[in-house]
Amino acid sequence: MQDEKNITEVKIENQKVIQNKELNIWEALIPVIALIGMLAYNIYVFGDDALSGSNQFILLMGASVAAVVGFFNKVSYHRMLEEVAENVKSTTGALLILLMVGALAGTWLVSGIIPTMIYYGLQILNPTIFLAACVIICAIISIATGSSWTTSATVGIALVGIGETLGISLGMTAGAVLSGAYFGDKMSPLSDTTNLAPAMAGGELFSHIKYMAYTTIPTIVITLIIFVIIGLNLDTTGSPQISDKLNAIDNAFNISPWLFVVPVIVIVMIIKKTPPLIALLIGALLGGIMAIIAQPDLIVEIAGAESLTFQSAYQGIMNALTVDTAITTSSAELNDLFTAGGMKGMLGTIWLIVCAMVFGGVMDAIGALSKITDSLLKMATSVFGLFASTVASCLALNLTASDQYLALVVPGKMFKKAYEDRGLAPENLSRTLEDSGTVTSVLIPWNTCGAYHSKVLFGYAGATAYIPFAFFSIISPFMTLLFAAFRIKIKYLLKK
Repeated sequence: MQDEKNITEVKIENQKVIQNKELNIWEALIPVIALIGMLAYNIYVFGDDALSGSNQFILLMGASVAAVVGFFNKVSYHRMLEEVAENVKSTTGALLILLMVGALAGTWLVSGIIPTMIYYGLQILNPTIFLAACVIICAIISIATGSSWTTSATVGIALVGIGETLGISLGMTAGAVLSGAYFGDKMSPLSDTTNLAPAMAGGELFSHIKYMAYTTIPTIVITLIIFVIIGLNLDTTGSPQISDKLNAIDNAFNISPWLFVVPVIVIVMIIKKTPPLIALLIGALLGGIMAIIAQPDLIVEIAGAESLTFQSAYQGIMNALTVDTAITTSSAELNDLFTAGGMKGMLGTIWLIVCAMVFGGVMDAIGALSKITDSLLKMATSVFGLFASTVASCLALNLTASDQYLALVVPGKMFKKAYEDRGLAPENLSRTLEDSGTVTSVLIPWNTCGAYHSKVLFGYAGATAYIPFAFFSIISPFMTLLFAAFRIKIKYLLKK
């Protein structure tokens, strides 16, 4: 188009970086400043309810501001709409996974899988070691599966339930779960982001993992130490009274170790590189079958029938998969815990992600994302400045584009040559991308990762109580900057 002759696209791994010569940095920042200001006021007015709907509209208002900036810089409505469509399309897998997680949570509740995890977990874990144990358990599962999302949706849900029953803050438990999950996500060769980062930087996978270990292992050790200290200082007077809760679970469900077969099958499928969407779908269906076998009376009750027939079993399982399900026990605390929203319960989070993608798509279309990253690159006058600019760029992309993949792709493309010009090996860039792009995505409530984990672990989108306790994600960017400042384990290109 004639009015877009200054706009170019660079395609990378099915992603585009759009550059607009008409746009200056101050114009690129206008939508960001407007969005932050509107979000701040909206949160002031609505408090914790802001992300139940009003912040989604604020994201659309931020996109409108970006669109106005785009119109003044010769970007057509068609191009902006096209980029929004591409952005939403890129989240198709994530949105479907969210629906499957909702379905899985429903059938794993009515089948007794989650209650069984909580039942045995209460007898094994105590408040002193619980938080550190959460980190270790989730790290192992996440390394094995290569997915923080799968870890959160399986063992994460159970651990949050155990923590709540032990009287531990929900935010603390979720922070421990996510710290372990993101450690494993970073270090697993099965992880998509662990493969994407070296691809963007021009490096090799296992060399990337090796250099990540230098910053990641100290970070997870510090995280564990913090959670151990918190555990030792938790205000727990004697042993927690769990006998009444164990009896309540035992009376409401048929508890059996055989119920662990389903989550084990799901984890094995993920390890064998089964796509997460397929693995979660199979897990949800297996949960439904297990519910009919292990909890027939519960299925009849959910269906509102008098006896177990094919029709009542079908109705009960479909309800668990798709709509709200609540199991009543003799414990009020467990009644709050034993609820699931099915696929319907995930619609609010999907709404949040779609609105965030609209804002990110318009920002990308007008060239604002590449302009902000390019300006940060120009500020890098030293090796440390280059690392710091990379970190700032990844954080800015997580905040504005609302997607961790864009937070790796855009800076990876923009900074690659700068690292080469300074004689720095690609492992430095790929490690910094992960330390500041992958792990910080969960700290942004409207980012796809923040919205997903909030919904899975808290039951509603936009929960922010875990952010102060997501120590691994908070410490990681500072650790990579510390290594850069003191030139620790900085790999240089071999001189020819």
